[in-house]
Amino acid sequence: MLVLFETSVGYAIFKVLNEKKLQEVDSLWKEFETPEKANKIVKLKHFEKFQDTAEALAAFTALMEGKINKQLKKVLKKIVKEAHEPLAVADAKLGGVIKEKLNLSCIHSPVVNELMRGIRSQMDGLIPGVEPREMAAMCLGLAHSLSRYRLKFSADKVDTMIVQAISLLDDLDKELNNYIMRCREWYGWHFPELGKIISDNLTYCKCLQKVGDRKNYASAKLSELLPEEVEAEVKAAAEISMGTEVSEEDICNILHLCTQVIEISEYRTQLYEYLQNRMMAIAPNVTVMVGELVGARLIAHAGSLLNLAKHAASTVQILGAEKALFRALKSRRDTPKYGLIYHASLVGQTSPKHKGKISRMLAAKTVLAIRYDAFGEDSSSAMGVENRAKLEARLRTLEDRGIRKISGTGKALAKTEKYEHKSEVKTYDPSGDSTLPTCSKKRKIEQVDKEDEIVEKKAKKAKVKIKVEEAPVAAEEEEEEEEEEEGVLVVEEQETSVKRKKKKDKKKHIKEEPLSEEEPCTSTAIPSPEKKKKKKKKRANED
Repeated sequence: MLVLFETSVGYAIFKVLNEKKLQEVDSLWKEFETPEKANKIVKLKHFEKFQDTAEALAAFTALMEGKINKQLKKVLKKIVKEAHEPLAVADAKLGGVIKEKLNLSCIHSPVVNELMRGIRSQMDGLIPGVEPREMAAMCLGLAHSLSRYRLKFSADKVDTMIVQAISLLDDLDKELNNYIMRCREWYGWHFPELGKIISDNLTYCKCLQKVGDRKNYASAKLSELLPEEVEAEVKAAAEISMGTEVSEEDICNILHLCTQVIEISEYRTQLYEYLQNRMMAIAPNVTVMVGELVGARLIAHAGSLLNLAKHAASTVQILGAEKALFRALKSRRDTPKYGLIYHASLVGQTSPKHKGKISRMLAAKTVLAIRYDAFGEDSSSAMGVENRAKLEARLRTLEDRGIRKISGTGKALAKTEKYEHKSEVKTYDPSGDSTLPTCSKKRKIEQVDKEDEIVEKKAKKAKVKIKVEEAPVAAEEEEEEEEEEEGVLVVEEQETSVKRKKKKDKKKHIKEEPLSEEEPCTSTAIPSPEKKKKKKKKRANED
């Protein structure tokens, strides 16, 4: 039996001299206590040495991926095929590949593992011609090369640069705001009107740097920085400015501060471009999903891209809102729906009622993109573009859901409601300050008398209207009485005809039901004469 043993220096093929001792697995280690004992069990048949570390790395990476190197294939064809003996292999996958491609019988078992362990312990004595120093140096170099390969190490894949760049960008923004605020306040003592006319901070500093003193605005040409209308407004304001006079030394210090602001702002734009390029190199799919700044802040918050890839989608969704989360849990209130991901463009363009839903879906897709960028071999952004298109389609369906439910002409009239922030502005009421009465007592009494007179006039008018309305009502009642009398005659005639029929047909017995008083005149109800008399008396009393 032959044994294939891989070392950092090269491939070694040993021949087993005494196969009977391999049957005792537990006591096999005793046979490799010394190099002399080891040489009695195995003997080196062939050793194929690597030329350099690059060749060793290529060989071992092929073995890790379950492939056979060209060098190993030559050795196996030359020695093992000629010997016509089974080959003992440490890796079962490698044995399967050798058997498939070279048609050689390979063995992998616990006995082989113990044999490999014994050979490794006495490697210096079993492989002659290789110095221990050379072996140690090759082991160290191969270990470093192999670890770099396994981690897919690349200078472009270092996410530490992103963490530092986004932190520096935030610091620059804070410093720029402080510098610009100080510059506006400082120069505002000399020319306060300029701050209201020019709102852009960078343009303000450039104008200040170009002109300096307020008196120079009349002769200065600012057409490169400002439009003609704004330039004319600035020159007119400079002539009638309310600012104080300052010395040349003060102006020099202000101008020096302006140059600092301009330089920092230029460096910020350069740093932002660098961050964009680095994010597209390291995490292209995350950049497509949430943008460069949000993606870089997520990576910086987690510490690295690998740490961020270990987080769940729910964690990524509220990353950056930890204080609000623990405060809500402590007070048993609603937890936050979004953290740093709120600043993504997809969340920003949704309506307020759908922001939580979109942030949850965006976090789920972003986690997939993060893991693809962290562990995937492909560096394209196709997956991120596809997922973003799905999210945008989902966003459209959510926004249009209210319109689709309406049918007919209502669909055309329906419009999506836009969010408008209506703040309640309370104005100060000065009337509550004075305790004096607004009008005298005499005027109050006169007002009360006038109100009483108006109420009496209204009551008289109401009585006149009631009397006028009573006359047509009485006429209507008389007509109703005449109609009722006619109805009574008709009913009496019907009763006589019924009595005649009863006399003729003695077999039939019909019981008449009592008629209700509330039925109209067309029914068979007969109003009693006593009720008629009572109604007439009431009308007479009312008249």
